[in-house]
Order: sequence, then structure tokens, then C-alpha cells
Amino acid sequence: MTLKNLNKNFLINLIFVLSIFLFDRLSKLYVIYLDKKFFTSEIFSSKFLNINLIWNEGIAFGLLSLKEDRFYNILTLIIALVIFIIFFMLRSSEGFKKYSLLMILGGALGNIYDRIFYKAVPDFIDFHVGNFHWFIFNIADIFITIGVVLMILIELFEDKNEKYENL
Repeated sequence: MTLKNLNKNFLINLIFVLSIFLFDRLSKLYVIYLDKKFFTSEIFSSKFLNINLIWNEGIAFGLLSLKEDRFYNILTLIIALVIFIIFFMLRSSEGFKKYSLLMILGGALGNIYDRIFYKAVPDFIDFHVGNFHWFIFNIADIFITIGVVLMILIELFEDKNEKYENL
């Protein structure tokens, strides 16, 4: 592979990750702005979707939300370590697997940015049917989830014979 192709691929990957990060940041900043403007966290409400700002101090979907600073810092360090591992996984990945990892990376960078600068992640998308509400999430969580689901599907449907022949 030539240096020119490597730079082109790097640039495409960087633009992909930055697009996810910026889309996530802009959506969060807009919802935070609306929350401050209208003095309410309930920004939009409909039959199946609410835009309702909450501050998540845990991990995905509010899991492990505790009010202890030490635990929060350890959790943030673990997330940073996972991001670091994804960087190394990207070096040996290609195709759908690479773009799955890039989606996870873009979303993870968006959420860790909030963890560092806000000490919590703003979540605001609330899907519901009647009184049943799914976990409240954000744009970064969408990309992380899509990336993880694609990685699982790739592992399930990847040709196992080809995988073991390369060992």
C-alpha cells in the first residue's frame, strides 16, 4: 500500500469519526441550549418520542450511575482504555469491521468528552409506547450501538474457514 493511499484512507476515517463526534456534540449543545432557554428539561413530547434532557453519570443507558467520584473516575479511565484499544483494533481491520469500529470510536469520543468536561453525559432521546419508556440515550449511543451490532453480525456471519486458514 502506498503512502498516498494510506493518507487517503486515514483522512476518510478521520472525517467519518469527526462527523459522528460533531453530529453528537451539536445535538447535545442544541438540547442543552433549549433546556436553558425554556427552563425545563422537557423540550418536546409526542406519542412515541420525547426530547427530555437528563444528565447520565453512568455508562450506556444510565447503568452504573453512582454518586461516588472515585467510581466515576475509574469508569472514565476504563472507557478511555477501551477507546485506546479500539485505535489498535482499527489498524488491523478493514471493510465493515473497520467502519463498525469507527462508529464505536466516534460515539465513545463524544461521550467521553462530556464525561470529562461536564462530569456527566447529556441524554435526551426518549422513545416510548404508552407508559413503557426505553432508556434515554443520545446520538453517540446510537452510533455505538450500531457499531456493536454490526461487529456481532460480522462475527456471526464471517466465514469461519477463511478465518482459521489465516492462522
